[in-house]
Amino acid sequence: MEVIAGIDLGTTHSLIGVVEAGFPILLADEAGSRLTPSVVYFGPNGAEPEVGAPALRRRLTEPARTVTSVKSLIGRRPGETGPPPSYALAAGPDGMAAVPMDGRLWSPVEISALILGRLREIAERALECPVTRAVITVPAYFNDAQRNATRRAGELAGFTVERIVNEPTAAALAFGLGKDDGKSKIAVYDFGGGTFDISLLELTGEVFQVIATHGDTRLGGDDLDRALAARLEELAFPGGAAPPEARSRLHGAAVSAKHTLSTESVAEIRLPFLRGTESFDTTVTREEFEELARPVIDRTRTHCLRALADAGLTAGELDSVVLVGGSTRIPAVRRLVAEIFGREPDISQHPDETVALGAVLQAGILSGAVTRMVLLDVTPLSLGIETFGGLMNVILPRNTTIPAKAGELFTNAVTNQESMRIRVLQGEREMARDNWELGRFEIPFEPGPKGAARVGVQFEIDADGILKVLARDTKTGADTVLEISRSAVDVNDEAVERMISESVDHAFEDMEERVRTGEELKSRELLAAVDAALPAAGDALPEGDRETILAAAAAVRAALEGAPAAVLKAANKVLDASTERLAAVLVERAMDEAMARRGL
Repeated sequence: MEVIAGIDLGTTHSLIGVVEAGFPILLADEAGSRLTPSVVYFGPNGAEPEVGAPALRRRLTEPARTVTSVKSLIGRRPGETGPPPSYALAAGPDGMAAVPMDGRLWSPVEISALILGRLREIAERALECPVTRAVITVPAYFNDAQRNATRRAGELAGFTVERIVNEPTAAALAFGLGKDDGKSKIAVYDFGGGTFDISLLELTGEVFQVIATHGDTRLGGDDLDRALAARLEELAFPGGAAPPEARSRLHGAAVSAKHTLSTESVAEIRLPFLRGTESFDTTVTREEFEELARPVIDRTRTHCLRALADAGLTAGELDSVVLVGGSTRIPAVRRLVAEIFGREPDISQHPDETVALGAVLQAGILSGAVTRMVLLDVTPLSLGIETFGGLMNVILPRNTTIPAKAGELFTNAVTNQESMRIRVLQGEREMARDNWELGRFEIPFEPGPKGAARVGVQFEIDADGILKVLARDTKTGADTVLEISRSAVDVNDEAVERMISESVDHAFEDMEERVRTGEELKSRELLAAVDAALPAAGDALPEGDRETILAAAAAVRAALEGAPAAVLKAANKVLDASTERLAAVLVERAMDEAMARRGL
């Protein structure tokens, strides 16, 4: 059986493992460490890049050549990457963030591939055989472009990437290993170095189904490090900015202090010769750190509450809350989780290794080494197309279990229409303009009467959460396929959060506008039909009926000028009812004409 590795490509650390003799194991490097720092050092004069622990040590002395937290750059433009790192950023050929180094631009995909290549070396040394297939985890809220970028990084590192798995889902797999408690519902609170995810899952025997997910791909322990490092810089360099090397040392001291304060009440910081011949000594208490950390940690609360609302659950209906990610070691984080969910969190899982173990289990499922577990994930945002009138027509709703496939049949809205523009949208709003466009394409067809053309549109999301859209002209059988490679890639996480929040805040207004738009379309169809039918009816329609119809049509036209949806709907209903006699007259005339043509 060919081995498939499971990989947690993390912001701070990365891990790799395999299933051996039915058990998931994580593989250690030559120094016996299972955690590989996600750090790459680029030496001068084109030297071979260093990866992992050696690169991390370089950060103290050469911060401008040491790339950390590259995961936070994936799928982002230079201005969307948050606070500036210690190394330079520039726009690559595609406009996305890249790292300039000695005249060459390194993309986040290429740098991630170096980290994945180091993990492959570790696995092949430990297993003494080639390792060319892998499952790689990503944050649940990674968009399509970020997932594709992760896949490309794996391929550059020499892997065939068998599956992209959401990190909290992988953690749930690891949590459920060896448990057979019937049906249970769990929350996975995943607070890592650069991202935050909350996922709610239902475990039934050995079936793991995600029922809701929420998160922020720009929220993590790095934010806590920066907050504490900024405070230390204020103390060490009052009224001025620290030079780059000193700032790097202060950042390293902040990371160490954060780790210490997870178990101790006070952390001592000693940095010799930080300011030329002067050293810098200070202490940080847990209370001081928590005061700095509170605004960052509190941002996770909203995501947790929204995931519960999406799942239709209360905190009391959960059986367990599992903590994942190094940042969950912080006592203030654990207190917040207990407050949100009304229970003490489950800390039985290793916060740094749980996601990797889940990735290994998923790899084992695919290879056949693990045969009894089934994993069902979900898509975090609704997907659909724009329909006539500017409406968002959802084809795959948010939190649909993936892999998934769904479609609908659409027709031409006007006579002699020659093509249909398919705009693929992602978002939670009722109107197309309020959602994000992922792509568009034109489907040509033969002109004809309104409603004559038939175009089938199918959305398919694979197990990696990557979208493919197919449109088919049912008359000719011609297919057009759109591979979505940019999924909200130009929108930062604050905009994602704002859009989801606005979908709740404006739910009633959005629905009112959607209903009104639908009624406007109906009004125009009715008025066009009345304008064409009244002359055709001629004297066969009693004058009283004609006047009733004209009055009802006038009321619809007046309501179109800005009346509420309910008023327009009522006017449409009156006009529709008033035309019953007109319709009967036209049917009778058509039958008479048909019989006359047949000589009857």
